[in-house]
Amino acid sequence: MTKNVVSSKFKIAVFTTLLLLSASFYGQNQYGEGMEMSLVRTHEDKDLDWGGCTSFMPEGCTVAVLHGNPASKNLDIFFKVPADYEIPSHWHTSVERMILVSGELQVTYEGEPMQTMKVGSYAYGPSAKPHTAKCVGADPCVLFIAFEEPLDAFPIESNK
Repeated sequence: MTKNVVSSKFKIAVFTTLLLLSASFYGQNQYGEGMEMSLVRTHEDKDLDWGGCTSFMPEGCTVAVLHGNPASKNLDIFFKVPADYEIPSHWHTSVERMILVSGELQVTYEGEPMQTMKVGSYAYGPSAKPHTAKCVGADPCVLFIAFEEPLDAFPIESNK
């Protein structure tokens, strides 16, 4: 009788373990369905889809969408300009959260002194605040930019 009790306890333990394992796998599959995948990108990835910038930007400006839709909220992009490139004065509906990943960029927001971003620098740009920038040095400038609102850019007419 002792042998039957041990055998029964062993069978119950195996069954319980299998039940718990299958439930945990089932739960993971259910949780994973429809969930977004993680993403790791660099500005040097060969498969990035670089497209042109808005029409008021000089030739050479490109943008790659990393996450989101330019027409929707919460968009992440890489913004790239060649060395010695001047970004005309403009503003955005959205705030901008930026990190410079390549080059050196001088940024001037209306009413503020010019600031220089170096690789790894973080910058916050308030919504609707006019600003201009220049990529200085020999390397192209690539900015990671996170927008809260859909992507837009409005030029500020120069009085020159």
